[in-house]
Amino acid sequence: MAGQAQLPRRIVKETQRLMSEPAPGISASPCEDNLRYFNVIILGPHNTPYEGMQQFSCKVRFLTKIYHPNIDKLGRICLDILKDKWSPALQIRTVLLSIQALLSAPNPDDPLAENVAKHWKDNEKEAVEMAKKWTHSYASE
Repeated sequence: MAGQAQLPRRIVKETQRLMSEPAPGISASPCEDNLRYFNVIILGPHNTPYEGMQQFSCKVRFLTKIYHPNIDKLGRICLDILKDKWSPALQIRTVLLSIQALLSAPNPDDPLAENVAKHWKDNEKEAVEMAKKWTHSYASE
């Protein structure tokens, strides 16, 4: 990996582990031009509106448009470990698995996208269909 010397040893070790022992449904590799950024693909979990999602970009924010009550239109993510529960002991793998879990269990009671959360609460079935449409439109190959 080019440019390793400029990275903390912990990040190098985590990156090597991510590449040699990928988490199920998650692919992460460092960007060539800045090894502090990762190209991440999280496959949409089964039996969720995000199932079939092939391409998913995030920078601990989503670059891919997604219809989810805990992710706003700028891609910011409402997830406790990214806010008040953050710890330097958290590994990149843990963060990615937590994001994947959020896709399986949207929480409209703690929203970041108020309109999506309202839709989810008022008509969950319709909101799930909208999430599927967005997934098909913006996150499928």
